[in-house]
This record gives sequence, structure tokens and C-alpha cells, in this order.
Amino acid sequence: MKLFKSLPALALSLLSSVAMAQQFPEKALQYTVPFPAGGESDVVARFQQDALRRLHGKDMVILNKAGAGGGLAWGQINSLPADGYNVVSVNLPHIVLQPLEGQVQYKTEDIKSVYFYTYTPDALIVPADSPYKTLQDLVRAAKERPGTLMIGGTGTNSANHLAAARLNQITGISTTYVPFKGSGDLNPMLLGSHIQAMMSYTTAAFQLKDKVRVLAVAMPARHPRLPGVPTFKELGIDWVDGAYRGVAVPRNTPVEMQRKLAALFAEINREPEYQQKMAAAGFELVDVAPAGIDAFMAERSKGYLAVAKSMGLIK
Repeated sequence: MKLFKSLPALALSLLSSVAMAQQFPEKALQYTVPFPAGGESDVVARFQQDALRRLHGKDMVILNKAGAGGGLAWGQINSLPADGYNVVSVNLPHIVLQPLEGQVQYKTEDIKSVYFYTYTPDALIVPADSPYKTLQDLVRAAKERPGTLMIGGTGTNSANHLAAARLNQITGISTTYVPFKGSGDLNPMLLGSHIQAMMSYTTAAFQLKDKVRVLAVAMPARHPRLPGVPTFKELGIDWVDGAYRGVAVPRNTPVEMQRKLAALFAEINREPEYQQKMAAAGFELVDVAPAGIDAFMAERSKGYLAVAKSMGLIK
């Protein structure tokens, strides 16, 4: 009976073992989305799920865990197994603004973000039959009837809430922000004219199409698929912002696993079919890797905190 393999066979076996050890992921990712199904975060997760299957033949088990505008899932992130296979999608400015109010069970520094992959520009949207044809029309009406114009958005202390507060601050108007759990609740309320406008994203414009009118977008230049919609900058308002989405892990996840996850999501971001789907849905891709996250968070937080005072979050 042979006790040892030949040297070539042994070498091949060792190389195969090393390759297997380096392969990631080796099993399905457990991916928590802190919002209801059908919203932007959920849509991106589904696109990523499909891309991972194409790239590696592995799955993402997506769990929608809505509550507290995302705060429920973010407050529990560090109780998940820190094995590199448990990830949670995160949103900016949510994870910066929510802890300022003190009603959530986490602090910003509790969230270990490892990669940011997409950005959805802010967009001010009204029903297609709205009397407000332009941003100027809406601002004029709000000044005539302070506090009566209702602008809906998803969540409290969220990107939509921040954007609505910024609109008030910059234009000198007073509107009432009405929060909803997700786009699935928000969009019908706008289309039914239960609110006069919504602060959402370019993604909503593509989803709702001719049912709505977009008054302005917070982009450096006009969106190529919305050529008739002006930017806030064109209208004299220095505003380029939106919601950034990324992925985070429990804080004690090994650094090497954090790097592997970041590399995996970066690989998904480069996958052609995924890119096509994201562009068609109105998402803008970003590539913020671990080495740049601290600087990115600091820069974004500076802008958020400048508006947070008007939201009553900073005295």
C-alpha cells in the first residue's frame, strides 16, 4: 500500500488545497436589508444576488428586516456571527443622523462599513397633474402657505428627510415632512395626491415614469435619461447629494474577511450585466473601498451635520 503520493501529484494536491482555502465565498452570504421589499436597498440587493450567482455560483440569502428607518437592523448588527458571511446593507446619511436623535440602539461608530457601492441622487418629484410645473412654482406656493405643503419621504432622519430639510433651509420655505416606511408606501400616497410632493431619488422617476413630474435633481449635470429636468445647481442652488448605500459587518469580523467582502462587492460592481441593470434602474455606481471609508465618512458627515441643526438634531 502506498503511503505517499508522487511529488508532482502531491504538489498539485497542495496547490488545489491552497486555492480552495483562498476561494471566497465558499457558501451563501446572509444579507440583511433593513427596509421592506421593493425599495432601493432591496432592489440593489436582488441585483447583487443575481450577479454573485453568475460570478461564483453562490447565493445571497436576503432577509428584509424593516423597522425604525433601518435602525432596527443596524442596532442588531453586532449581535450577528462575525464570520464574514453575515452582512447588512447600510445607508448614508441614515447611520450618521439617526444616532443624533438618540432613539436608536446604535452609534455611528458601531457600524463597520466595508464597502460603498452605489449612490442615488436626490430628486424632488410631484404628480404628473400637479399644479407645480417648476421648482419655482412649488417654492412660491410654500411661501404663500407656510407649513401646509406636505413633502413625503422614506424614513425619519434619512436621506429623504435630510433633503427635505435642506430644501427648506436653502429656499427659505417651511414645508411639512411626512415619513413613510418605504417607497412601496410613499409612491401611492404621492400618486393619490395625499401629499403634494416627495423627496426621493432618480430611481423613483424611472420607476414611475409618466405618472410623475421631476422638478429638479441633485446632480452635477442633467441626467442623460432625464434631459428635460434641471439640476438644483442650474436653478441657483448648490446641491449635489443623495443616498449612498454600502455593506457593513459585525465589528469583530476578522480584517481579512472584511477585505474579502469588500473585494467581492467591488467585483460585483464591475460585472457588466449588473452594471446594465443598475444604470437602467437609475443607480449611480461608486467604489469606496476599506482604505478610503474613513475619509469618505468624514466628508459626508460634515455636510450632513450642516443641515442637522435645522432638523432639530443638534442644538
